[in-house]
Amino acid sequence: MTPPATRPEQRPRKRASHSLEAVLTEAVALLDEAGEGALTFRALAARLGGGVGSIYWYVAGKDELLDRATDHVLAEVVRTSETLAEDDPISAIRTIAVALFDAVAQRPWLGAYFMRDTGVQPNGLRLYELLGQQTLRLELTSRQRFHAVSAVVGFVVGTAADMGQQPPPEVVDGSMTRDDYLAHFVDQWRALDAGAFPFIHSIADDFETHDDAEQFRAGLELILAGLRLQAEGKA
Repeated sequence: MTPPATRPEQRPRKRASHSLEAVLTEAVALLDEAGEGALTFRALAARLGGGVGSIYWYVAGKDELLDRATDHVLAEVVRTSETLAEDDPISAIRTIAVALFDAVAQRPWLGAYFMRDTGVQPNGLRLYELLGQQTLRLELTSRQRFHAVSAVVGFVVGTAADMGQQPPPEVVDGSMTRDDYLAHFVDQWRALDAGAFPFIHSIADDFETHDDAEQFRAGLELILAGLRLQAEGKA
């Protein structure tokens, strides 16, 4: 009888001919160039100049590879955050949050894998800890600290992932500019009944000319302002 085939992660791992650093560096490059769909072990092995089996020396499958690739990117955010010398903890949280936003916005694939598996994402956990340590410098309860860090991380990652999405096809192929695309939707908004949609009418001009980075920072400032008020016992 022919024995049943085993899955790749069940087979004995072939000793790697390259380092984990090289595997993750090339995986991130592939993800940045062509997105998650292009990241296959075969494509990665071709970039590394080795066999597919050697990649399994480091990771059990694609999910773990994506988790580790995310953590690889976050390493730089952690290095930057660990060297902060901010006197004001709110300012320190702002700096870390902006660094995280920039990392995720530049890589649309990254947001979905942030802190998904802390067992293989030490940098994600470390970044969460660094944000939390700033809240220890504020007059907050442990529950308030937990909520504060959760709010900052959720807003930063969610907003960055949303803003970092692939532009609409019309913008990608050059048939429309970003400004033309926004104007197209704003024209539809202006045609709505102002009595039924007073808010939409009131912000139409601002939406048409808005800057994504400015929009993110404004939202972050709202969260940080609320956190400061809470720490001062005013909220």
